Amino acid sequence: MLEKLNAMELRYESVQARLADSAVYADAERLRTLNRELRELSPVVETYRKWKTADAARSEAEKMFADPEMKELAREEWETEKARQETLWEELRLLLLPKDPDDDKNVILEIRGGVGGEESALFAHSLSRMYMMYAQKRGWKAEFLYLNETELGGVKECSLLLEGEDVYARLKFEGGVHRVQRVPETESGGRIHTSAATVAVLPEAEEVDVQIDPKDLRIDTYRSSGAGGQHINKTESAIRITHIPTGLVVECQDERSQYKNKDKAMKVLRSRLLDMEREKQSAATAAERKSMVGSGDRSQRVRTYNFPQGRVTDHRIGLTLYRIDAIMDGDLDELIDALITADRAEKLSRSALS
Repeated sequence: MLEKLNAMELRYESVQARLADSAVYADAERLRTLNRELRELSPVVETYRKWKTADAARSEAEKMFADPEMKELAREEWETEKARQETLWEELRLLLLPKDPDDDKNVILEIRGGVGGEESALFAHSLSRMYMMYAQKRGWKAEFLYLNETELGGVKECSLLLEGEDVYARLKFEGGVHRVQRVPETESGGRIHTSAATVAVLPEAEEVDVQIDPKDLRIDTYRSSGAGGQHINKTESAIRITHIPTGLVVECQDERSQYKNKDKAMKVLRSRLLDMEREKQSAATAAERKSMVGSGDRSQRVRTYNFPQGRVTDHRIGLTLYRIDAIMDGDLDELIDALITADRAEKLSRSALS
């Protein structure tokens, strides 16, 4: 591991030197690649340098053991630096865990109302609002690609594009069935209803990730429907793309431009096709192991939002938080951090056994 850390430190210094070269700034793609690499190496190298500093301090303290007057102080310093080294070493083990290649990708988030009729559609709307507010708190760009609303303001289904730093890394454990328990506004008897909505988290696929033959596509145009002002039903700008080999259908009607809607619909289609391919691959190895935080399968119940009790429970890690209002307003970091920590702990456990 030390050999690997030394190599990473040398690479870090090399990247820094390249970024100091003004010629690099003339090549936007090269500049972006080097900055991304520097950003990935920085936490490892900074932690490794702290570990080396603690190691040097520990060695210096050890040299003073022979001095009777300094021995006690030296022993205390040695113990302090030893504990610091052990903590930093565990941090390094975490930082060196294999990185998910999708972590830096943007996300297409698909939310659909499930069991529970109109109440599930209203909950799907609440979830879409929650993720939009979380994106705003994180400084991400968020926009609807597709939105199919009910007459009462619920969401039958929608697609969101979230763009920014570490979007997939933060949201990849949100996929699955989200259950809600609350008293609907239309319920006169005050009875608590249970309904659900599904969330799919798809890393945005690039053209190089998925090759699509134009001959496999059927593209239809139609007039937008739903909320949207004067533009609605005036022009056939909405797009429906059918991928004939798989039967996948993607719609986009958010933009006034037919071209823009087609471009966004193709983003969703590529991401769904990539997701289908990866589900096939993961199904082949599912019997081998199951992650602590689950597979992200849309059939898996991941979380319950209980409004009468003011609590949110994530069933995968057994975490319950009693601040549902803040969570529904996009304060998701505590939940997401706990899921990431559980995933890392499980990976560390596996790496120790291998």
